[in-house]
Amino acid sequence: MAPYNLLVTRLQKALGVRQYHVASVLCQRAEVAMSHFEPSEYIRYDLLEKNINVVRKRLNRPLTLSEKIVYGHLDDPAHQEIERGKTYLRLRPDRVAMQDATAQMAMLQFISSGLPKVAVPSTIHCDHLIEAQLGGEKDLRRAKDINQEVYTFLASAGAKYGVGFWRPGSGIIHQIILENYAYPGVLLIGTDSHTPNGGGLGGICIGVGGADAVDVMAGIPWELKCPKVIGVKLTGSLSGWTSPKDVILKVAGILTVKGGTGAIVEYHGPGVDSISCTGEEGGHVTWLSACAGPNGPVVERRSSMATICNMGAEIGATTSVFPYNHRMKKYLSKTGRADIANLADEFKDHLVPDPGCHYDQLIEINLSELKPHINGPFTPDLAHPVAEVGSVAEKEGWPLDIRVGLIGSCTNSSYEDMGRSAAVAKQALAHGLKCKSQFTITPGSEQIRATIERDGYAQILRDVGGIVLANACGPCIGQWDRKDIKKGEKNTIVTSYNRNFTGRNDANPETHAFVTSPEIVTALAIAGTLKFNPDTDFLTGKDGKKFKLEAPDADELPREEFDPGQDTYQHPPKDSSGQRVDVSPTSQRLQLLEPFDKWDGKDLEDLQILIKVKGKCTTDHISAAGPWLKFRGHLDNISNNLLIGAVNIENGKANSVRNAVTQEFGPVPDTARYYKAHGIRWVVIGDENYGEGSSREHAALEPRHLGGRAIITKSFARIHETNLKKQGLLPLTFADPADYNKIHPVDKLTIQGLKDFAPGKPLKCIIKHPNGTQETILLNHTFNETQIEWFRAGSALNRMKELQQK
Repeated sequence: MAPYNLLVTRLQKALGVRQYHVASVLCQRAEVAMSHFEPSEYIRYDLLEKNINVVRKRLNRPLTLSEKIVYGHLDDPAHQEIERGKTYLRLRPDRVAMQDATAQMAMLQFISSGLPKVAVPSTIHCDHLIEAQLGGEKDLRRAKDINQEVYTFLASAGAKYGVGFWRPGSGIIHQIILENYAYPGVLLIGTDSHTPNGGGLGGICIGVGGADAVDVMAGIPWELKCPKVIGVKLTGSLSGWTSPKDVILKVAGILTVKGGTGAIVEYHGPGVDSISCTGEEGGHVTWLSACAGPNGPVVERRSSMATICNMGAEIGATTSVFPYNHRMKKYLSKTGRADIANLADEFKDHLVPDPGCHYDQLIEINLSELKPHINGPFTPDLAHPVAEVGSVAEKEGWPLDIRVGLIGSCTNSSYEDMGRSAAVAKQALAHGLKCKSQFTITPGSEQIRATIERDGYAQILRDVGGIVLANACGPCIGQWDRKDIKKGEKNTIVTSYNRNFTGRNDANPETHAFVTSPEIVTALAIAGTLKFNPDTDFLTGKDGKKFKLEAPDADELPREEFDPGQDTYQHPPKDSSGQRVDVSPTSQRLQLLEPFDKWDGKDLEDLQILIKVKGKCTTDHISAAGPWLKFRGHLDNISNNLLIGAVNIENGKANSVRNAVTQEFGPVPDTARYYKAHGIRWVVIGDENYGEGSSREHAALEPRHLGGRAIITKSFARIHETNLKKQGLLPLTFADPADYNKIHPVDKLTIQGLKDFAPGKPLKCIIKHPNGTQETILLNHTFNETQIEWFRAGSALNRMKELQQK
């Protein structure tokens, strides 16, 4: 065994991979595995090619890259009806990924299905339940202790049903996917809205609710409305302080938070290659001494396509994607997947758009003209050039002093992101300066953490005043035990995150959160004010001399191999027959699911209005995160946060609605529970883009659990609309958006036409006013035949069980 072990050790050192990676290196096969962790699950580019050829012959036109990957995964490419924005596609995704907060409910639903094993490769990632408080190691130990019951459940459920389990401390789900599971042409669904991050490696990666994940894990074709395709043509090249984050901040400013709904955003054009390759763009130097070459400083400029795809979720897009190129090949090779890169080279024609393909909308961005941007507060589509945000803040009365700068999250926590921030920090340290604001750093994965520790980036960021947090989502999703302010205190924070909805990061509605690139966050944290523009303004060093920060550069990938750090992956056992998954009936964290009631075959009469929502209502408003994350596996307990962030149009307050029976105002969940206990069915009235933001299906499960029957709005975000359908609720939209104004919180509604419920056929709604008068309006829906069966059965899971019994 000694020679074999020596070979293994040498291979590990050469390739930078763990022991379980070695088998795929030693065993040269004709097939290429999807990942090192599933050596018997192969990439099927041959099937992708076959399906694409069938569809191309049928449509007789050039195809976009999005169409190639999506249609290449059709269950029945020869007969599937295909019309962008109209028909529903039945697809066969390659794999499923779940983060721990949503995996709890997804696995509870899978257990309810009665199936013995998942049908496709699937993984669980522990990243959402670690609260930022003291620093990485201490916070991780605390999280393991507090969440032991949940982690044990997820680990045992993974082992029982064949799901890989990434332990707490592994890193953020999307970075782990990039490093191990994403590849050009993959169709991956994940129970997190930022799953599109994987589009940076050429895959179609889509955020879904847990019920969708259960369908795929059960081997059922997954339904998706045939997406439109928005093309973003990139020309020119990035330079100076401009970063890839500025590309998506610009797109968000153009499309707004709902402009991408129902569409895939596909980046293309000559600017794509200029973003991805190393070169002398912008002419600025790398400020890390390790990057100096024999002839002086190395000048480099790189970018992250994953960052751009990740934030596509903020414009409501189904997903975003870049075409396969040499940068992806290099990344795959650097992460131990050169065999996948070589296979992708053979099928490259199917991993890029056809010349002359048609986009439903085309946006052109000249990267050479793009300026650094900062978006916010309170919405990720409020775009400002960094040079102007200070004056805008003064005019609007936003706090100028920055209390905290935060870098990391799934959007910007790569090796390159950390390197660029360290390059800025090193310049400040050279002049005797540290951050005026508090400063936190979140590595994207254990591999990133270990590598930036080895290469000195982490220490530079600590030296400038930063605290390195655990490899987890942390403050980005509200997992932040913030101590420097009191709730209600007006303040400003600047982050490299993706969302900045009211109260999202720290549960304080007066926190003005702005999103920008990691290097701009670092520069602003050093200056301590929104009025600082690093491109033009000077800082004063410890010696009293003024200096200007140079635009940073850093290596996209480490010059040595990645340091994998600690082994944090749990393989599912080959034989799980003896594996138990226990849920205590007295648990406050976990609760086995009971099936929802079936439709009674009648119209919905005299529905009480629980709340008429005023303005923006994201999934954070419907089912808050932060301290509520601990109840994600317990439907009844998590339902105590139902709509507590939504503003009631009747009184302009959050979490205060009138009880129609007692006429007293009280919390939304309490009122809903009162109605449920008294057999009163209810409805929610919403505004535009209802349910934007996170993919959390709890925002659909909770209203169903507490007696809701319908949600009527001007428009819905894609994932939330699907989640509502999956749980047997009716997501309906006003045929005339102005009808929103006809409904008052004291009215009652009757929804008619359910006996003849059919695709494309509007439903009638009778508005009954307290004075005895009535009005009739029309309500539209997007249900297809399958989804109507979900409604009739009470939920998609109920329908699955019916089909199994048949």
